[in-house]
Amino acid sequence: MEAEKSTGIEFAIGGLAGICTGILTNPADVLKTRLQLQGELAAPSSYVPKYRGAFHAALLIARHEGLAALQAGLVPVLGLQVILNGARLGSYHFGKGTGWSLDEQGRTDVLRTALLAGFSASAAVSVASPLYLAKVKLQAHSFAEKDNKCRLNTYSIFKSLWRENGFKALYRGWNANIPRLFVGSAVQLTVYGLSTDWLEPIQIMKERPMLLTFVTSVVSGTCMVFTIHPFDVMATRLYNQGSNKLGQGNLYNGMFDALKRIVRTEGFFGLYKGIFPNWLRLAPYVVICQVFYQKLALIYEESRK
Repeated sequence: MEAEKSTGIEFAIGGLAGICTGILTNPADVLKTRLQLQGELAAPSSYVPKYRGAFHAALLIARHEGLAALQAGLVPVLGLQVILNGARLGSYHFGKGTGWSLDEQGRTDVLRTALLAGFSASAAVSVASPLYLAKVKLQAHSFAEKDNKCRLNTYSIFKSLWRENGFKALYRGWNANIPRLFVGSAVQLTVYGLSTDWLEPIQIMKERPMLLTFVTSVVSGTCMVFTIHPFDVMATRLYNQGSNKLGQGNLYNGMFDALKRIVRTEGFFGLYKGIFPNWLRLAPYVVICQVFYQKLALIYEESRK
């Protein structure tokens, strides 16, 4: 398959697709965050879970905090999506458009695609780390509890962090997301490219490009969830923890320390807390994001004719 000519518009289209996706999938992200944080560093038999699963969490949050709580953290989420998906989807399609991430037969080069997707996502999430920090804080904040009556927002979180330890506090835990996004983006976009190569020659897929995008997105999104989730749990814990006057975490000293402590106290499956809502978020997230990208790209191409 011959590479399409690249114009650089891929980065803008990727950002717009990310905004559309963020609005639709943020409620599942809220549920995932709450489930990942409950019973933190506690043996499974030593506490009664507040949430008995994703649907029970959604019911309790809606009943006691209001439906709007299911969209907690939406402002930083949208900012994060513009930066993250603008970079990784833009880089992926730019690589295909220029032929850099394709082999001599015009098919997906696994190593180049994985490196391009991984490094672009890691760079983007490093820059946007304060937005991810604000997202986690807002999603974890329960307005139903008596000691949490203060209505947090993105500005109040940034202001509090700056007073706490300046620039360093805003980027607390920034490196926790690098392995998460490198692995997740590399797996997702590489599997997406390979699946497209394998399925595209099938007649029904040739006639229905949106069906091709849907199927390959489901496959790549599911693969991404199971590889990314342990990293996601650790990143959520590292971002949500408080810190002392020296800027050191109150619970974890870094990703490896978080891994050791979680497995030791919560067991191996502590790394997979909240995986169902994460799948509910990420599988549709990948599908919606890729479909929006393809639609926006088609609109853009039609406008140029």
